Amino acid sequence: MKKLCLFASLLLLVFREGEAQNITVQVNANQGRMPVSPYIFGRNNNLSDNPAKPTAAENIDLYKEAGLRFARENGGNNATKYNWRRKLTSHPDWYNNVYDHSWDFASQDIQNRMPGLQVMWAFQLIGKAAANKNNNFNDWAYNSSQWWSGVGQNLAGGGQINPAGGSQALVNGNPDLYLENWDADSTTGVLKHWFWPGGLGLDKNQFTYWSMDNEPEIWNGTHDDVMPSLLSASAFMDAYFAVAKKARERFPQIKLTGPVPANEWQWYRWGDQSLTIDGEYYCWLEYFIKRVADEQKSSGIRLLDVLDIHWYPSESSNADLVQLHRVFYDETYVYPGANGVKTVNGGWDASRNKEYIFKRINDWLLTYFGENHGITIALTENDISSSNPNIVSVVYASMLGTFADNGVEIFTPWSWKTGMWETLHLFSRYTKAIRVKTTSDNDATVSGYSTVNSSNDSMTVILVNRDLDASRTATVNLTGFSVSNGSYKVLELSSLPSTETFISHTSNALKSKTVAVSGNSFNITLPALSTTAVILKGALVGIEENPQASSDLESFSACPDPTSGKFRIHLADEITGSITLKFTDLAGNTVLTRDAENNSEINLSETGLASGLYIITAEYQGHTWRTKLVYSGSK
Repeated sequence: MKKLCLFASLLLLVFREGEAQNITVQVNANQGRMPVSPYIFGRNNNLSDNPAKPTAAENIDLYKEAGLRFARENGGNNATKYNWRRKLTSHPDWYNNVYDHSWDFASQDIQNRMPGLQVMWAFQLIGKAAANKNNNFNDWAYNSSQWWSGVGQNLAGGGQINPAGGSQALVNGNPDLYLENWDADSTTGVLKHWFWPGGLGLDKNQFTYWSMDNEPEIWNGTHDDVMPSLLSASAFMDAYFAVAKKARERFPQIKLTGPVPANEWQWYRWGDQSLTIDGEYYCWLEYFIKRVADEQKSSGIRLLDVLDIHWYPSESSNADLVQLHRVFYDETYVYPGANGVKTVNGGWDASRNKEYIFKRINDWLLTYFGENHGITIALTENDISSSNPNIVSVVYASMLGTFADNGVEIFTPWSWKTGMWETLHLFSRYTKAIRVKTTSDNDATVSGYSTVNSSNDSMTVILVNRDLDASRTATVNLTGFSVSNGSYKVLELSSLPSTETFISHTSNALKSKTVAVSGNSFNITLPALSTTAVILKGALVGIEENPQASSDLESFSACPDPTSGKFRIHLADEITGSITLKFTDLAGNTVLTRDAENNSEINLSETGLASGLYIITAEYQGHTWRTKLVYSGSK
């Protein structure tokens, strides 16, 4: 009898465990539709700015094959004292020594070799820039230029080294010997140098995004040679406004990104300051947003396009790492690393342990800028504290999917580890143009991220299994997108080795399989720590092709001139101001983005756009319109 009871218990246990493996994912192509920004498929520091050592051809090929769409090239902290006139910068993490860097060369090289890549550079707001290399600390003579704990000492400009190490020199160098004053006119002068008549002739549409310096909340640590004590938040805002206004004057279509805080703590705090306006306390990001909104309203000048943050989480346990994406959106997720949020209302409230930073930012933007403000979000630096390629791949995949779901415009991880090329390639190559709503009944373990193309006849469902040990079986039900019964292609990333596997679009670690769809549903087994893309063909049902268009406005048209490669855009006559145009190919990839005025003429022969059929999406004040264009190429 005991054996029978034991057997029955084991059967019950097996049944329950098997039951726990099953997860249901619902995809609704009629809901949650929003464009996926191609610029979330980005990376930091890809291209050489040294004319003597240009980027190797194999690296250019790698970037193209992997589907890299955005490159943040300003070098982080090394951007803060960059001098575009002298092509020099001061390195705060290497004695403040000054070295050659040519953003001119890098941009010209990028434009020639990767014309479809969108690139971000940076302005300098600290008020100083590198002036000469004559006063560098001779690190070669000291220790053959080897890294040691004293590389952060301020030794350029005649400092006296502290041989005991650490960041404090015995005598600090004189920054006046290697830096010069650098105001708003100087830093934005690069726009004239690059884009204005008589300049380098660079295509401003490829260099649209400009960072408003880098991590200013910690300048008293990173740039203590000129700022031993942190400037006030108000003084920083004054510098921000001066540069932003000058930049907008010289490049009206510019995309200004800021304030670029260093980490989770700095999302909420500006040093030790208690920030108040009219006696009311504001955490740092809310203060920044309100100050920009107030100045924008009073000046009539647009001063922010993308709110940009950095994040370096300290979590290193696998169980914590695979949940990090939830920090941004999940209002129920208790984040182990939550610290700055405890000060969001001033003081210290230990009960505050949920970040949902995207919602906080968007609520603040709505409060101070109002509806249809058009400001998006970026994360331009982060790191994953793991060297396990499967953990890295799943964490990165979770962030890419989460960012597509939340309308993030730019994502450029700072560190790049094995597993990331494979994941970038899977998402960039197979994600479609429009995100649709996807829900899971066990989202902490398995998430679905779904997209459709602009023609609404192709869908990619990406499923991420974060279970550290076990495979999971998912049932995926499709609504609003009709798929014929049959077999469909599956691409899977799982069991990645410790060495790099990505070589090209055709040589990589993707495992090709098939899945059977029946009755607009399919079952699929997802290996532990895996990312799986299911590629479906079908048709959208139950929704108009252009659901967001206003009924009281005319249709969008693009009238081509086949002899010149030009076309004229037209919406309703009452529409004035800048319209954003996005060109999407038949694979669902956004290949060109341009800003234009209504009834203006666009010369496609100057963009490098290949001949073919494109869907053009026009975006204006929260409305979108779509039309098709057959482009025959340059004449």
